[in-house]
Amino acid sequence: MTTATPVGTQPPADLSMNETPYPPLPSIRRIVEDGAAALQRYPDRTAAALRGALAARLGVGPESILVGPGSAGLCQHLVQALGPKPEVVHPALSFEGYPLIIRNVGARGVPVKMDGYRHDLPAMAAAVTDQTRAVLLCNPNNPTGAVLHRDEIEAFLARIPADVPVIIDEAYREFVTDPQVPDGMDLFRAHDNVCVLRTFSKAYGLAALRVGYAVVPPRVTPLAGMMGAVFFPNSLAQAAAVASLDEAVTPELTRRCADLASSRARLIDGLRGIGLTVAPSEANFVWLPLGERAVPFAERARDAGILVMALPGAGVRITVGPDEANERLCAVARTILAVGD
Repeated sequence: MTTATPVGTQPPADLSMNETPYPPLPSIRRIVEDGAAALQRYPDRTAAALRGALAARLGVGPESILVGPGSAGLCQHLVQALGPKPEVVHPALSFEGYPLIIRNVGARGVPVKMDGYRHDLPAMAAAVTDQTRAVLLCNPNNPTGAVLHRDEIEAFLARIPADVPVIIDEAYREFVTDPQVPDGMDLFRAHDNVCVLRTFSKAYGLAALRVGYAVVPPRVTPLAGMMGAVFFPNSLAQAAAVASLDEAVTPELTRRCADLASSRARLIDGLRGIGLTVAPSEANFVWLPLGERAVPFAERARDAGILVMALPGAGVRITVGPDEANERLCAVARTILAVGD
């Protein structure tokens, strides 16, 4: 999708990439600026400070922590390390990177159709065989924003053989307000085959620095740790991530997530108010199941200065942006509906 500036006085509003609408916290920005004075130095190849900070925050040993280039990069490291079985079960419609990640490591994807906006967990469990290398879950799901609840995940895990790893991608965990959605760390502690993926790109606003982490059974760490490139994440990413975990900044990050959840609710109400179907969302984006109208909708929105993500034949994903951008989006959507798709 092009990012050319449309005709008019307003700059384009990019609501296509699931980025946070908030700028870096001043304390985090200062750390990155100060770190530029040491760019001639290699980063800590073990990321010891970051792994230690994560271990302390999460209540696990550092031997269970992997850090790397965002949750997507770590997902690829894990899927590669968990070989050699050839198949990876994953939901479809879900994160568009999963099929590519699976192909990149020489495995074969086993896509399982969604049950509406949500994972069909019984069908996913039925798809697991003695050829299954791993199972991928996305909670909240990208792009639909739907969530899986504690009881259904527990029932699902009870059906999965203990030697089949289940990777739970929680890139959008911090935006969840539904109390029935489990913390992946609780599932990790209760099940020896659960791995949890998280990122600093979304709620923490460090997307440009590409830093995320995985919590895995200690037996997996040495294998997965050998899959990534040396010296990732870089020094600035490591320092910014450590600072983001400091208790002094937690209240502001918590407030930002709460504010975004409020903006999400207003955006959903606004879009539904003009007659659009909008899926319930617990992420920092919303999903319009437009089907074959998805691409025309996105093209008209682009022409009006709003960038959204269209999945052809399925729908449109819209990132929750600043209130002004969300209001512009609703106005554009109203115009699109008025003239027809």
